[in-house]
Amino acid sequence: MSRIIAGIAGGTTLASVPGSATRPTTDRVKEALFSRLDALGMISRSRVLDLFAGSGALGVEAASRGASTAELVEADPKAVRVCERNARLANDALGRRAVTVHRSKVAGFLEHTLPGRHWDLVFMDPPYPLGEEPLSAVLTALVPHLAEDALVVVERSSRSPEPAWPEGLVLFAEKKYGETRLWFAEPVPTPSEPPATVGA
Repeated sequence: MSRIIAGIAGGTTLASVPGSATRPTTDRVKEALFSRLDALGMISRSRVLDLFAGSGALGVEAASRGASTAELVEADPKAVRVCERNARLANDALGRRAVTVHRSKVAGFLEHTLPGRHWDLVFMDPPYPLGEEPLSAVLTALVPHLAEDALVVVERSSRSPEPAWPEGLVLFAEKKYGETRLWFAEPVPTPSEPPATVGA
C-alpha cells in the first residue's frame, strides 16, 4: 500500500495499479528521493512532469510538498484510472487542481507538446523491459522542454546500465537503493555570450 509521505496531503493512502504491468517506487526510495529534492530546493513552486507515471505517486507527492503543478503521463488504461483517482485525492486535499493526467504514450506526448512548454522537475520511471534506445529517444525529446535549471530523475533497475544521455543533458549524481538505482541529470548550461567590445 502506497501513500503520500509528506506535505499538505501527507498520510493520504494512494490506489495502486492492479497486476504487474507497472513497478511502483517503494516508500523507502520515494522518501529518500524527496529528501534529496527538498535539500536541493527543487520542489517548491516547480512545474513537475511524471512520465511513465504508473499510479502517479511521484507526481502527487511533489504536489503535496509544494509543486505548483504536476502532470502525470501514462498509457496503460488501468494505470490511467488509478492516476485519475490519485490525482482527485491529491487535488481534494490541496483544495486546488494541481495534478492533471494525460492518457498518452510518453513519446507521443512529448512530440505533441508545444515548443514553449517547459518543466522544472521530471520523473521518469519506465518499465524495466524498456530498452536503452527507446529510453534515450525519450530523453532526447524531453531536452527542449526543460527549464534552464531543471532536474531529471530516471529510476531504473540497479542492474541496468547508465542511460545514454543525449546532447543537452548531463549526469551529475546517482544513488543505489537495493534493486533500484536513481540517476540525476540536468541540462547542459548554455554558454554565455562574451561581453560586447566597446570601441575606442
